[in-house]
Amino acid sequence: MSKALLDKAKTLEPLFPNKSTALFGGKSSGILNWNDIAYPHWYKMYKRLVGNYWQADEINMSSDVKQFPSLSKAEQDAYLKIIGLLATLDAPQTRTALLISLYATDASVQSIMAVIAQQEAVHNESYSYVLSSVVSLDEQNKSFQHGRKDPVLLKRNGNLVKQYNQFVEEPTIDNILKTLVYTSLLEGMFFYSGFAFFYNLARNNKMVGTSTMISYINRDELEHGRFIAELFRATLAENPEQNTAELTDWVYTHFKESVELEIEWSKYVLAEVEGIDLEEMAGYIKYRANKMLRMMGLSEIYPENVDNPMKWIRAYVDNFDGTKTDFFEQKSRQYTKTSDLNGFDDL
Repeated sequence: MSKALLDKAKTLEPLFPNKSTALFGGKSSGILNWNDIAYPHWYKMYKRLVGNYWQADEINMSSDVKQFPSLSKAEQDAYLKIIGLLATLDAPQTRTALLISLYATDASVQSIMAVIAQQEAVHNESYSYVLSSVVSLDEQNKSFQHGRKDPVLLKRNGNLVKQYNQFVEEPTIDNILKTLVYTSLLEGMFFYSGFAFFYNLARNNKMVGTSTMISYINRDELEHGRFIAELFRATLAENPEQNTAELTDWVYTHFKESVELEIEWSKYVLAEVEGIDLEEMAGYIKYRANKMLRMMGLSEIYPENVDNPMKWIRAYVDNFDGTKTDFFEQKSRQYTKTSDLNGFDDL
């Protein structure tokens, strides 16, 4: 596989065509005409992403403020650790999306990644927002330290950190493909044990404001995962010399390692939480891995986990199966905008 370093895309190059000759390493004027792009259906993806616009402080947290002190110690600990995990994952996604766009010579990719980067920034802000609603500043800061200090979380994120930093140091097509693999894992699997925790609280009428926000984030991540998988496939198709048994083996190996680490993390953070079956959660993680592999054009690696073992989650977020359940329609989870910070005027 080629190890040649890519140049950053030129901002404007009028001598080149508007329709890029390649996603990465191609020639493009830098002028974006959505009616003249190499992958026309990506305009629909752009429109879906833009249509998901929301802001964290539009979500009413007043009931969560009242409920958090009544959660069990295990639920409070898991809440804070999982928020710390999500912040650890979403904060670098803003930078990674922008970094990918710097090397993309296709202007439509640059625009889509810009929207994804903005949404990841909103996600990260939302974690500060919900924590500021329910705990002191000292507790907020402790939660955001988990990604730097918790040994289980550090182990879980180790491969991701290594690959993301490798892309920074060596911007090659090979590292772009591998970074897209880990971005796909992040968007489509790494978040999901955490999401399940908040949805489990919601189905017990606890912390509904937080879980509503998580549903917004989850909806965004589904769209991100869809695009990243397509970008991976398209980049591989444009660079057939990269489509090797070595790369395929690398993907399967890192998916398997990631699944094992995610299961280990879920057992660590959810062990004492009532209402979550850890074996069922392990099956759900494998199910999500299978789904992301299919989207990337690869084969499933867990044939016994082709169906979702946690079907109750479908009530809280859209899915890729074509069956859409709109959580906005559920009376117990009504989305209420508030003009004042955290809805404290409703207390």
